[in-house]
Amino acid sequence: MKTHLAHSRRFIITLGLLTAIAALTVDLSLPAIPAMVDALNTSLSHAQQIVGIFMLGMSVGQIPSGLASDRFGRLPTIYAGMGLFVTAACVAAIANDIEVLLAARFVQGIGAASAIVISRAVVRDIATGKDAARLMSLMTMIFTAAPVIAPSIGALLVAHWNWRAPFIVIAASGFALLFAVRSNLEETHTPDASQHPLRQLSFSFREFFSHRQSVFGLLLLIVAPAGHMSVIAVSAALTVGIYGYSITQYGMIFACAGLSILAGSITNRWLIVRYDVVQLVTLGVALIFTASAQLVVVAWLDSAPFWWVWSCVCLYMFAIAILMPNTTVLALDPLPRIAGVASSIIGTTQNVLGASGAILGALIYNGTIRNTVIIMATTGTVTACVFLLRPLIVSELKLHQREELARN
Repeated sequence: MKTHLAHSRRFIITLGLLTAIAALTVDLSLPAIPAMVDALNTSLSHAQQIVGIFMLGMSVGQIPSGLASDRFGRLPTIYAGMGLFVTAACVAAIANDIEVLLAARFVQGIGAASAIVISRAVVRDIATGKDAARLMSLMTMIFTAAPVIAPSIGALLVAHWNWRAPFIVIAASGFALLFAVRSNLEETHTPDASQHPLRQLSFSFREFFSHRQSVFGLLLLIVAPAGHMSVIAVSAALTVGIYGYSITQYGMIFACAGLSILAGSITNRWLIVRYDVVQLVTLGVALIFTASAQLVVVAWLDSAPFWWVWSCVCLYMFAIAILMPNTTVLALDPLPRIAGVASSIIGTTQNVLGASGAILGALIYNGTIRNTVIIMATTGTVTACVFLLRPLIVSELKLHQREELARN
């Protein structure tokens, strides 16, 4: 295997940018939502669905992307997916109807799915164990740039031009990323199209769910995203509508959540040298529970100062940056030959729940703090419960060593 690529800066940065395209698409468009309501003659609840619909498209696109990357290679699949993303992004930028815009966002999600699936699969192709965890953390740090800077840039674009400007920038970013893929990535997987696609997909699913470690990792990975996506979807309404901050201030406030992910990624890269992957998963779960337990109190009170609510959101994000890379490594480690489909199973279930959280968050939003935070409070608690049930799911967690990967 091409383990030397794990040390190629341009290669890893490009993988990180691929993982960031989804966050960029969501976060850059958030400040445009209030302006879209009047421009497209729709409601705030309907406009907020641009987040959940995009996530739903990503859910639909991940299984086909994973299977295609195992059958035909990582690079052909990423070219096809990003080409679809750019086309849909252009349609979204010129849409004059909210239904057309939502349809374009759905197709964008299908295209972006290939970027998410293949970046994870490529990491499994070239690394395992602590090396893979470090790569995942580095990719998360690059991914973090989107939520840190995108809302502020989106707010400036809307303020100086109009609500379409962020969507035009999203399309341009997709074009730029296609060129980066062509310049910096190389194929890391030997394609296997010897079986009928449905038979190969069925085999891959059976293989994934036959490994208890992968199932345990999947359970930990799929619940938490619903919580943070529910808050992201209504963050503009929470910050501007409930607490009265301006759109410009909202961009800076939202950046704090992105900085929390960055801080979590940096912390994880520092800790992975000193502790093992399982210990860091434990830390991530403990921090998520700490944040969600406080949000349970906030929901019960239905009243809290903004600093308390947002600090809990930021702690949740910080914990996700520790939990997700390490848990992904645990889930993918037993499955080197079906890494594409395995990555898509993780991504699909994550995005189904993430999209559900975003759509449900938008639908139940009624101007109260309780309905804004209740989903995040619930998902953090459920994540902790899954972790406590580990002895019933898997008896032992273990990772391949670098030498075994090289032999494979």
